[in-house]
Amino acid sequence: MVLNNDIDWRHVEKGDVTSTNDFCLQEARNGAASGLWVTAERQTGGRGRRGREWVSETGNLYASLLLNNPARNDNIGTLPLVVALAANFAIRKVLPVSTARSQIKWPNDILIDGAKVCGILLESEVISKDQMSIVIGIGINISHHPDQALYRTTSLNALGISVSPQDLFAHLFEEMKYVLALWDQGRGLAAIRDLWLENAAGIDEDIKINLPNEVLYGQFIGLSEDCNLILRQEDGDEIKIAAGDVFLLDR
Repeated sequence: MVLNNDIDWRHVEKGDVTSTNDFCLQEARNGAASGLWVTAERQTGGRGRRGREWVSETGNLYASLLLNNPARNDNIGTLPLVVALAANFAIRKVLPVSTARSQIKWPNDILIDGAKVCGILLESEVISKDQMSIVIGIGINISHHPDQALYRTTSLNALGISVSPQDLFAHLFEEMKYVLALWDQGRGLAAIRDLWLENAAGIDEDIKINLPNEVLYGQFIGLSEDCNLILRQEDGDEIKIAAGDVFLLDR
């Protein structure tokens, strides 16, 4: 696999799309290079992790970024933490001092005062023997948020914050360039890990993790060097978790 080091940043604005991720993946199949951002006013088929519906009415930010061969396979798994930092930094740009600080819930949900304000979905597709395309989908609740969801949710407007999707995207655009350069295809992972921990929710708190076939409880004590979650169970054993739905029990 040939890594793509040169990113040609550009942006396409759409009205209604099934999803910005779908649009980006189709562009990758058509030969689009890394750095393509797509934003839409509304998604008619938005989705979250594990195929969950993502409510996508007009007024929120719906954005996807295409990256081709962003890193070697052993570093790709850390990309969600990188993306979470970019989204969190962008949201921080529009938060007044009086508002609770936004934080990242492992691996890449953004919370304000314990309520989810941003969801992120990464999807990949092998385009050819030399190209793996990854699409980073980011949805930020600005004007509305779902009433019924797996986690407690909120929106920026509900918190008294007024910002347009276009202005918030401008922050996201710049912050993504910054954190991807810092990550440097995985070579800068130590710096990313440190930054992520500085912005994390739930460190040293009790959490529940829903896995496909079991539910685990314990204390979230940090990240391993490869950025897996470290869970300390009641018996003192520490285990690494690569993927799962995390619930903060003290909030």
